[in-house]
Amino acid sequence: MPTISKEDYLKSIYTLNLQDDKAVSTSNLAAKLEISNAAISEMSKKLYDLGLISYEKYKGVELTKEGKRIALKILRRHRLWELFMIKVLNLNWDEVHDEAEKLEHHTSDFLIDKIDEYLGFPEFDPHGAPIPSKDGVLPEMPKLIPLNNCEIGRKYQVLRVVDSPSELISYLGRIGMNIHSNIEVVEKLSFDNSIIVMLDNVNHSLSEKVVDKIFVKEIEED
Repeated sequence: MPTISKEDYLKSIYTLNLQDDKAVSTSNLAAKLEISNAAISEMSKKLYDLGLISYEKYKGVELTKEGKRIALKILRRHRLWELFMIKVLNLNWDEVHDEAEKLEHHTSDFLIDKIDEYLGFPEFDPHGAPIPSKDGVLPEMPKLIPLNNCEIGRKYQVLRVVDSPSELISYLGRIGMNIHSNIEVVEKLSFDNSIIVMLDNVNHSLSEKVVDKIFVKEIEED
């Protein structure tokens, strides 16, 4: 059974690979996990020997079929715990990520399947991320647009927010932005890549760091 550090490593490879659709560089992994390049190289060798990743020097790492299975299993636990804490324990969406990071490593398949059943077999977590089924199958995702690619004057619905760091989620909660919030792009500022959006008739300026973590779909006008 993989240790916590191995699980986090596999999960990070999976999520980074989704972002770039290519092998993940060791430097990107080191930045995401906040560890040294030397530690990444050492862990890469261990996971390669276990048959969980493939690795080519100067090209990066990719998950094998077994590595992907484990990564999806950990993501399933994480996302179901987040939803459970919000739906059942009434925690705020900025309070659940760090707790789910701990619980994802110490939950049996039996318990997570019971949580899944109790919640009605949900397909998406509180931040709009897909929840893998117990068989590792992901639900069909709607086609999403990065907020920084949206057009001025058009209206959109927020459907996905990357749930890290928690300070970002806390800020969005304070201005009233959640999953399924409707917004209108008012202005895009090229000098710093920030965007001004209207939410509930109030304008809010979102920095580039915030904008990069929000994904939406266009609202069709009648």
